[in-house]
Amino acid sequence: MSSLSKAQLHRQAEHLVDFVNKSPSPFHAIDVCRKWLSSANFTELKEKQSWCGVIKPNGRYFFTRNGSSIVAFAVGGKFRPGNGTSIVAAHSDSPCLKLKPVSRKTGSGFLQVGVQLYGGGLWHTWFDRDLSVAGRVMVRDGAGGYSGRLVAIEEPIMRIPSLAIHMDRTANEAFKFNKETHLTPILATVSKALNGTDSTAGGDTEKPAHHAVLLERIAKQLDVSVNDISDFELCLYDTQKAAIGGLLNELIHASRLDNLNSSYCAIEGLINSLDGKQALEDDSHVRLVSLFDNEEVGSTSAYGANSALLESALRRIQASCDGVNLTSFEESIANSYMISSDVTHAVHPNYSEKHEENHRPELQKGPAIKINANQRYATTSVTSTILKDIAKRNGIPLQEFVVRNDSSCGSTIGPMLSAQLGLRTVDIGNPLLAMHSIREVCGADDVGMLVKLFEHFFSEFAALDAKINVD
Repeated sequence: MSSLSKAQLHRQAEHLVDFVNKSPSPFHAIDVCRKWLSSANFTELKEKQSWCGVIKPNGRYFFTRNGSSIVAFAVGGKFRPGNGTSIVAAHSDSPCLKLKPVSRKTGSGFLQVGVQLYGGGLWHTWFDRDLSVAGRVMVRDGAGGYSGRLVAIEEPIMRIPSLAIHMDRTANEAFKFNKETHLTPILATVSKALNGTDSTAGGDTEKPAHHAVLLERIAKQLDVSVNDISDFELCLYDTQKAAIGGLLNELIHASRLDNLNSSYCAIEGLINSLDGKQALEDDSHVRLVSLFDNEEVGSTSAYGANSALLESALRRIQASCDGVNLTSFEESIANSYMISSDVTHAVHPNYSEKHEENHRPELQKGPAIKINANQRYATTSVTSTILKDIAKRNGIPLQEFVVRNDSSCGSTIGPMLSAQLGLRTVDIGNPLLAMHSIREVCGADDVGMLVKLFEHFFSEFAALDAKINVD
């Protein structure tokens, strides 16, 4: 059992719930992390500026890209160019519905909103939910420039109603729907919304792109004029708050646990590993967390894992320190290790046959190491040995997950980053029920266990790696 007390485990679960509730979009999640890191004495860097002379031993730093990805790192007191980096990588995005560039639709007396499907969601779970919008809005300022503003409307302004059972008697046997025509949210009734105001929509566009009532609500939230809104990236989200549930408060019911669960644990573990004035003094490594956007759609973007984001950060850290040489980066990669953290499938009590009989991760029993012979996960015997050693010494239980041979296997950012950089990598994640549903379920205690595992990984890996004799 974990060495954490019940009170500590419950506190971490509460903190994750709070993080999820503050993060209805990846932009919000990264903004929360930015504020969180700043309060922990991390210095914000800018990619557009030189880091030379800025990065110092014992220093704490972070930077963001696109407002939807973040890299945070702390430099060991004994770090020298060529030394390794202890990395935890996760992703900030989740499957959702996103507003189309022209979202204005009407039908049968209703104002509706056109949406795109983002990722591979369990879309039937989006029916009959109280929905709203959140994301980033580009706003004109008084000086002729533009700035990105975050918006999250808390009221349930949208809904996708199901068709009544009387009109589809087969619905309980096979719920089928067209993703283009049936998954279109209702915003308002035409008779109530129009009142002569919905004939225009934002800016100088000749043909209205969005309903005026929606733009007006967004503008009101931001305290700007509708004409100052240039563009936006908005996703729909469930307004029902994340909560600790289960009869014994052992579960977390929430949206976006894939993968805000790992994102929270990674940042919290990094900050906790720095507790105490001497925390970094004897560390010869850099401790780093990278949260990427766009994992749910393949990671191929300027701020996804299939970009140069992590490599650029690692190169710049090496190049910014005294004593750098031509091969410092390559040396550091060989000395580095990455935990790729993404939630894994918990065994479902009603569908237990879907799991391989000897690899059935359960809620409340700790994170699971993910293994796949076809390299859908990046775990090897070497990388799992390292993690198991750290977990065992600190009383943190681990499970293992392998997909059945007659089932398809998902993947993570682990194999992608491992292949790109030549990084030793292990794939792990907290078990989750209803993955990609609008409401997912995880174990409350698993959160604190994963935080503690990351905390000890950051603190102990450099010393442990000196004892690993594998080239």
